[in-house]
Amino acid sequence: MNGLSIFKKDSVWLGLVAGLFFPAVAFFVVEIIKRNVIFLQKDDLLYIGCVAINMLLLKYAYKKDMELTAKGIISATFVCAFIFFYYKFNKG
Repeated sequence: MNGLSIFKKDSVWLGLVAGLFFPAVAFFVVEIIKRNVIFLQKDDLLYIGCVAINMLLLKYAYKKDMELTAKGIISATFVCAFIFFYYKFNKG
């Protein structure tokens, strides 16, 4: 069995991986932007955009009739949202 077969079928693990990977990449891009653009340094709305990326993934999963993958993306979205709120309320 091919180790990459998990990415060719409908699975919760695929949704979790995609739902955590893409917002993480967006988070690092936002961090780079915030360090270089002074007026965006206190704009936490950009982090919400990182979590919102999962909504695009979710729409794609439902359009392709990948129910389990969509469940994984939803789970990852909740994890990302909890991390955001923990970061937001404990950074200051």
